[in-house]
Amino acid sequence: MIPCWCRTFCPPPLPKSERNYFALIPILISVTKEGPTIQKTQYAILRFAKYKGPEIGPIEAHNERAKEKYASNPDIDTDRSHLNFHLIRPRRKYRAEAERQIVAAGCRTRKDSVRVVEVLVTASPEFFKGRKSAEVRAFFQEALAFIEKHQPKETILSAVVHMDEKTPHMHLSFVPLTRDGRLSAKDIVGNKKKLTWWQDKFWKHMVRKYPDLERGESASETGRTHIPPRLFKEAAHLNRQREMLLNLLGEVTPFNAKKKSTEIETLLEKYIPGVEQMRTQLKKYDGAYKQLRYEDAKLEKALDASKESVRQQLETAQRLRELEELRRTVENIPPEIMEAYQSVPKDRARGR
Repeated sequence: MIPCWCRTFCPPPLPKSERNYFALIPILISVTKEGPTIQKTQYAILRFAKYKGPEIGPIEAHNERAKEKYASNPDIDTDRSHLNFHLIRPRRKYRAEAERQIVAAGCRTRKDSVRVVEVLVTASPEFFKGRKSAEVRAFFQEALAFIEKHQPKETILSAVVHMDEKTPHMHLSFVPLTRDGRLSAKDIVGNKKKLTWWQDKFWKHMVRKYPDLERGESASETGRTHIPPRLFKEAAHLNRQREMLLNLLGEVTPFNAKKKSTEIETLLEKYIPGVEQMRTQLKKYDGAYKQLRYEDAKLEKALDASKESVRQQLETAQRLRELEELRRTVENIPPEIMEAYQSVPKDRARGR
């Protein structure tokens, strides 16, 4: 699936959710005795997502690790799931507790009312390197203290820290009830101005104990197009399917043709529609791709070798590579896979 941020976070957003991301500038240049070196800045990261109803269940299943397998999120290492821990344990199911609190507050709801807001808290991967488990816990405890300053503690459904993915992060879910008892995610999370307020306050709170942390920049401030982490995870999944298909096609012999063709058809029914869906999703980033290519070319021609210029060039090049990686996923379908797909009867290819 939350993922989140760069591709190391979970889970990808569900179609009906409303997510607000903070984009990060990940590269700085510093000078040491050995000369210029590239260092990744350590950022304090805060992200919000709003959920209205049906999607609350899957989010809870992910956060509370209620599923046995996580095929859609390869970042999860279930052998390390025992390292996950709660700072606040859920009293009951997210949706049930949210509805209970809403009714108790005397609030009316509509079909499109936001019932749960999820906060994802983390920092750049470099921040956690070398830190002991107690230090990691202390970081998230401090982040929880910050949120409790601005949101009634009793509205928090769960605060769980995931240690079984690439970067430690906390999923904190709460019912968007204001201190005067209104159900209003808009008042709490608000618009771009409010999100910037949250980011400012969060950084100011965390930097007192962690002075190396930098403030993340919101997409509204930087003008950058954020690429959802789920696209990278979906691309990785498609690439694995492609390798499996190529291996299966190479293993076909007169003796196993029938068995292999069944396996190939089953995988094709998932792979080709997945590629088409990815292609559709990437269309919205065509403008960003062209702009990045223009900026990259412009920076390469520039004679300015200042720290800021180099940082901009490295950042632009990195984002350009990310987009090109996604585009390659959908543009380079091997011809032997297309031939195999075209030979599948239409009713099978459509999954009937």
